[in-house]
Amino acid sequence: MKYLLPTFIVLPILEMYVLLKVGGFVGAFNTILLVLLTAFIGLILLRLQGFQTLINARKKLEKSQLPAQEMISGIFLAIGGALLLTPGFITDIIGFLCILPITRTYILGWIIQNFITTSFSRRNDTKADDWIEGEYKKHK
Repeated sequence: MKYLLPTFIVLPILEMYVLLKVGGFVGAFNTILLVLLTAFIGLILLRLQGFQTLINARKKLEKSQLPAQEMISGIFLAIGGALLLTPGFITDIIGFLCILPITRTYILGWIIQNFITTSFSRRNDTKADDWIEGEYKKHK
């Protein structure tokens, strides 16, 4: 959460820098075409992966299983789709990483390992200072 504000400040500046550098190298019109092409390819991939995730979730529901992996994949697909619609090459790269199944699985495993397990272990961490020793008597 503490990285959210700096990300929203630094990312647009980096995007403008990269767009200007690419525009200086291949020209403004070609840069615009590249941005539109990556968005179009990303939307096609998003559609295919979205349908595949929906099919997998439906199969798990038919087996009376909770489609937790598919729900998280759906969140990643939504984030990736939003990033692909945002003009710029950096957001397109991050969006493609969220949409492609191989990288999405790797990123999901990394998030589960680093964030969910550490926050769960912190919450359940009992220290010696938490114990209060004493005696009690039960009155009838």
